[in-house]
Amino acid sequence: MEVPEGYKAGFTTLIGRPNVGKSSLLNAILGHKVAIVSDKPQTTRNRILGVKHLPNGQIVFLDTPGIHKPKHKLNEYMVEVAVRTLKDVDVVVLVVDVKEGLTEEDDLVIEHLAQMETSKPIVLSLNKIDLTTLDRAESIRKEIEQALKIETAVPTSAVTGEGLNELVKAIFNLLPEGYPYYPEDMITDQPEYFMVAEIIREKIFNLTRQEIPYSTAVLVEKIEEKEDVIVIDAYIFVEKASQKGIIIGRSGQMLKKIGQFSREELERIYGKKVYLNLWVKVKEKWRRKSGSLRELGYYLKKE
Repeated sequence: MEVPEGYKAGFTTLIGRPNVGKSSLLNAILGHKVAIVSDKPQTTRNRILGVKHLPNGQIVFLDTPGIHKPKHKLNEYMVEVAVRTLKDVDVVVLVVDVKEGLTEEDDLVIEHLAQMETSKPIVLSLNKIDLTTLDRAESIRKEIEQALKIETAVPTSAVTGEGLNELVKAIFNLLPEGYPYYPEDMITDQPEYFMVAEIIREKIFNLTRQEIPYSTAVLVEKIEEKEDVIVIDAYIFVEKASQKGIIIGRSGQMLKKIGQFSREELERIYGKKVYLNLWVKVKEKWRRKSGSLRELGYYLKKE
């Protein structure tokens, strides 16, 4: 395979505390939805890969769960997923929410970056700039630069698109020359079953409140194509019988709404009719049990 002279390719990770907009930023940069989003923290639970194809290079983005103080084994898994990506990338993108400003969890992220075994160039994304002022963003940049060496800082907004091209250029300038890692028609490496489960989980996050979205997991059991129809069987797991009742809702209305919104998005993706069968099961304290986490797909491969 011939690669043009000066062609660059490499990996970059999006790191930050929960709910700073990492997934929205990735989707906006790629122009495709590869990561689910909600207005609730800790929506992302796994590493999500997205490939940005450029005329003279390729940037492989790794979206990660927000770094935070873990309360149980699921949280520990999520933080470890994020931290592990720091070892395997060429560039780190630190994403902060300039509207809310720096928090204790931002300090935790900065601490992880300061303790990296191998020095990696850091690009600062001053995100949600559409909701505040450049002066406030500049103040936050200066505060971060007291603790970390930052190669460049870019005000960004996934909503308006401000700064996205500049962010991509800043990352690209720091990548090594090399061959592309993925073919030109590939945007993400997500398996089909994972993608479907994430879409269903996104609807739960957007439709339910308090502890319910955090206590749920989705496992897709079957995806079967029958003529012009896709038939999908999936289970929603909760930790308590009372949570099961909330997910199902009065006369089954909440479960019906989750199914409807999920099916509508899946039909847009598949381009054909989808039959989505959802069941709700109780798996007590699944977030606190290593065996249950593994059963539901939350486990890390040994390094």
